[in-house]
Amino acid sequence: MKRRIDITPYLFILPAFLFFVVFILYPVIRALLLAFQDYQLTGEVRFVGFKNFVDGVIKDPVFWIAMKNTVLYSIVRVPINVFVGLIIATLIYQCSHRWQSVFRAAYYLPGVISLVVISMVWKWLFNPNYGLLNQLLLKMQLITQPIPWLTSSKFALPSLMLMAILSSPGSAIILYLAAMSNIPKSLYEAASLEGADEFTQWWKITVPLLNNTTLYLLVMNTIASFQVFTQVYVMTKGGPGYATTMVAPLIYFRAFKDYEFGIASAQALVLFLIILSISLIQFKYIRRRGEYI
Repeated sequence: MKRRIDITPYLFILPAFLFFVVFILYPVIRALLLAFQDYQLTGEVRFVGFKNFVDGVIKDPVFWIAMKNTVLYSIVRVPINVFVGLIIATLIYQCSHRWQSVFRAAYYLPGVISLVVISMVWKWLFNPNYGLLNQLLLKMQLITQPIPWLTSSKFALPSLMLMAILSSPGSAIILYLAAMSNIPKSLYEAASLEGADEFTQWWKITVPLLNNTTLYLLVMNTIASFQVFTQVYVMTKGGPGYATTMVAPLIYFRAFKDYEFGIASAQALVLFLIILSISLIQFKYIRRRGEYI
């Protein structure tokens, strides 16, 4: 007797599956094919092999400028944000549960605000004429004339880095606090009996046992940094010159401003491979045995 298959569970997952196929799987496959094609707005498609990679990546100096800016931005932003999140989470963990909840909300709420809004606020702060940052520095007599934060090739990229560093690492704090709550208290009690002070306990017990959480945050923050788009688009449009041009905005401009969809797809594929390689390296050198806390 043949077993009757109940299709009810499959009907429940069908909407999510269709959404995945239409809005994720198909665009990915289409972009992969476009990387090897010359696509015109008239609908004409011509296979060009690796020409898009040669013209849009290897021989394109703007792409390498954007890659250099993206790497510098990531090198500064990622470790500082993760480290600051760890320090703040450690301080909050010493508080009572009631105050922990207050601080969790205070640090996490800025993370749910639209990046467009946050970028516009920072653009106002960096305004050379009436921005708050210049006004404070002038009042404190730390500078004698306004600094062109976003209009100078010297200050534009550091300004974006400063914005990223000073933004609240809410997600990192929440994850670290959750991980710390799962560390057995007996480890600290044993360390205290052995004469270890609080800093030694934090360095020898807390930090190693947060390794998997740190790995997750490093990987996710690296991916986010290499895909930074909104801040650049709203605040500088990649300027002045190419001082703040990043890879993700460059891909966007190539596709929807220059209509070079093949080159944009090739650059996107290269960006994906770079992010994948960095993530694998992070997993290889940071991962330790054990499950995520």
